[in-house]
Amino acid sequence: MISFHTEDVSFKLQDKIKHKQWLQAVAKEEQKKIGELNYVFCSDSYLLEINQNYLQHDTYTDIVTFDNSDDPKIIEGDIFISYDRILENAQKFGTEESELQRVMVHGLLHLCGYKDKAKADKDQMTNKENYYLAKR
Repeated sequence: MISFHTEDVSFKLQDKIKHKQWLQAVAKEEQKKIGELNYVFCSDSYLLEINQNYLQHDTYTDIVTFDNSDDPKIIEGDIFISYDRILENAQKFGTEESELQRVMVHGLLHLCGYKDKAKADKDQMTNKENYYLAKR
C-alpha cells in the first residue's frame, strides 16, 4: 500500500493512482513488493528538523528515506520529500512534475538497496532514475 501525506506545505499530488501504479511497476522490476510505503511531502524546515534529529545532519536536503522493512524482498518505509527543494530544483533542472517524480523514484530506489554516496553508486542511481522516468 502506497500512501501520500503532507506536513507543513500546501501541496496535493495529482494523479495518485498513476503514481502508485508507476511506483509499483518500479518495485516489481526491481524484484520487490511494496508492503507499506508512505510519501510525506513537507517543507524545508520540517525536513531539516528530521535530518537533524534522526540523522545528525545539519543541512537542507530534498529527501530523507527511512527503511522499515524486515524482509529484503518487501519495501516498507517512510520517504520525506521537501516540496520547497522540488520547486527550487525544478527551476534549475526541469519541470516540477519531473523533479517530483525523480525524487519519488530516488527514495524508492534507496529502499530497493541502491546507494548514492560514492560516485559510482551515484551514477548508477541516476541511471536507474532516468530509466524509470523514461518508462513513466
